[in-house]
Amino acid sequence: MTTSIHRIGVVTSGGDAQGMNAAVRAVVRTGIRAGLDVYAIYEGYQGMIAGGERIRKMAWGDVSGKMQEGGTFIGSARSLEFKTIEGRKQAARNLVENGIDGLVVIGGDGSLTGANLFRQEWRELLSELVAEGKITRAQAEQHPQLAIVGMVGSIDNDMFGTDMTIGADTALHRIVEAVDAIISTAVSHQRSFIVKVMGRHCGYLALMAGLATGANWVLIPESPPEVGWEDAMCENIRAGRASGRRHNIIIIAEGAINQAGNEISSSYVKDVLMHRLNEEGRVTILGHVQRGGAPSAYDRIMPTQLGYAAVHQLIASTPDQEPKLIGIRDNRVAATPLMENVRKTQHVEDLIHKHEYEKAMELRGRGFVEAFSILHTLLRAQPHPPQQGQKSLRLAIMHGDGPAPGMNTAVRAAVRLGLDQGHTIFAIQDGPSGLARGDIQEMKWTSVHGWVARGGAELGANRREVREQDYPLIAQNIAEHHIDGLLMIGGYMGYEFAYQLHQRRHQHPEFNLPILCLPATINNDLPGTELTIGADTALNTIVENVDKLKEAALASRRCFAVEVMGRDCGYLALMSGMATGAEQVYFPEEGISLDRLQRDVSVLVKNFQQGKRVGLLVTSERTDLHYTTDFIVQLYEREGGGLLSVRRSILGNMQQGGRPSPFDRIQATRLTGRALQYLIEQAQRGEPVVGCIGRVEGKITYTSLADMPALMQKNAQRPKVQTWLDNREIAQTMEEEPE
Repeated sequence: MTTSIHRIGVVTSGGDAQGMNAAVRAVVRTGIRAGLDVYAIYEGYQGMIAGGERIRKMAWGDVSGKMQEGGTFIGSARSLEFKTIEGRKQAARNLVENGIDGLVVIGGDGSLTGANLFRQEWRELLSELVAEGKITRAQAEQHPQLAIVGMVGSIDNDMFGTDMTIGADTALHRIVEAVDAIISTAVSHQRSFIVKVMGRHCGYLALMAGLATGANWVLIPESPPEVGWEDAMCENIRAGRASGRRHNIIIIAEGAINQAGNEISSSYVKDVLMHRLNEEGRVTILGHVQRGGAPSAYDRIMPTQLGYAAVHQLIASTPDQEPKLIGIRDNRVAATPLMENVRKTQHVEDLIHKHEYEKAMELRGRGFVEAFSILHTLLRAQPHPPQQGQKSLRLAIMHGDGPAPGMNTAVRAAVRLGLDQGHTIFAIQDGPSGLARGDIQEMKWTSVHGWVARGGAELGANRREVREQDYPLIAQNIAEHHIDGLLMIGGYMGYEFAYQLHQRRHQHPEFNLPILCLPATINNDLPGTELTIGADTALNTIVENVDKLKEAALASRRCFAVEVMGRDCGYLALMSGMATGAEQVYFPEEGISLDRLQRDVSVLVKNFQQGKRVGLLVTSERTDLHYTTDFIVQLYEREGGGLLSVRRSILGNMQQGGRPSPFDRIQATRLTGRALQYLIEQAQRGEPVVGCIGRVEGKITYTSLADMPALMQKNAQRPKVQTWLDNREIAQTMEEEPE
């Protein structure tokens, strides 16, 4: 690839955020792969000014073992000196002396604005340095421009140009883990807790944490509560107590304000509870714990994608090209004008200061507004009373296939959103088998209390085949309960069951009702969606366990072969391999050959001969009938010649367990909201559709399952379209050091 840029620098600036190390690692390894010299600039812009040892050329191994660490290993600092012309001049001199023509800047809007100003002044700065005799004219002519690419590192998720900022997902993990723990003690003592989270100008963390934890009240800066909100909050708490709720959680963003723009403090909320309810609220301010700890799976994968794209954006840059921001838009990496995004970000802050809250909410995007609306329904103590003359539908919810984290969250959302619209909601126990037996119960508002964070599947989930003699019984029970619509939450077997009901409509007219499937399986092997409910939790479980295995391996020069689930789909294998820094990943879509295994073994042995201490292979459970995980372990052990020991680790069903991640709770809630609305609309129209709701290119879309086989690959339980395979090239770039 021809480029005028041969040396690039990477810098982390401003507040640290989990996932910055993954981004730095990706920039270094992608740059080296592309034939560039890559320099890490330590301690942010201050290090750029200091120069010397703070600007270091990076080797492949310098970023090994860094991805699972929180913070930024190259350091960060807020530099007042860089805000001066003299500071920027010295920084320019140090970059020129190191031959650096391009910068990848990872930070917030302030850091990115500073980078753009630096780029704009570049020629003027170099001219002054030449005039002062600090660099030669030849040096200045060799570096006529400075190319800039930005990535947003901020836990607040407050920047335009990307749907998620680096660190925001992990910060949500910290908040949700803390609130889950607080709820335990709150329930024990029937207490109310006030939890303050970060977010000076953006309520993303507070809003999504409220959605993910079942909070009873949430205060954010973009939508201050109406005058008299204190009475409404206290009435909600009072009504909840009357209905049997033993705890209350109130989440406040640090930038929360009232309609007049005045701060709503946690101490004020505490005083309101005491004076109006005679209830002592306990305050927890989470503070910087939200920015600490190991990054989540997402905050390892997404920054890796962005870092890879950032380097290629620099390579392709042209003279005087406006700097780009590399972000995630609609689940795709996107490069957009950096300063345009900075201006839009600052515009929202201005709107909040001007009390133009509706416009501020609108600019946050449809997803933000939708989540806020759903939250206000779910936090109610009781549903709205039915509207006069409204037709009440009878809707049923069931599971299909094995358990997936987030199933209970989806059921909770479906029950409460359905009841709030005046409909009758039934829950079918034990999947299709329970529907055949007539194991159906009507759900109430409090039936799903506490389900938002609960792992497993309270309605039961299994992989039992539906027998032909079951279908007449299923039809009979649908008719007896006058069911108007069916929401299936599950995996491939649930989708197949919905398809079979559709196929048998000529035999059983009772099946002529709308049937909608919600994707819930850790395998991510369903059509009509790019990501299924449960897959994110499974990824995080894999990553947490592999981190522990790698720590244990350090003491004994060991290689682990970790087998993950997925059936015929390699999503978990490839993405967990990216998130854990695996040397090799084997999965069904790609297959295995003996030639590849021999090459992989020789590369790993060579690396151990050169001092490597830990090796990691990730295999998917159905990668190959003959080259099994056991075979791979024995081959590596034998060919290792005693240089390394190889151990197998099969993670098994623990990948299906545990509390759902924040992402899976939020996705389950939002997808359910959209699915239920679609189901209601079709039932009211009398349209007997059969389909699924999923997220494609970042948008929630409907896909018909009337011809489900056409959506699936032949002889394999996976869809024809698998966009996640695009990450294979990125994973390979990170895996092996070039010769």
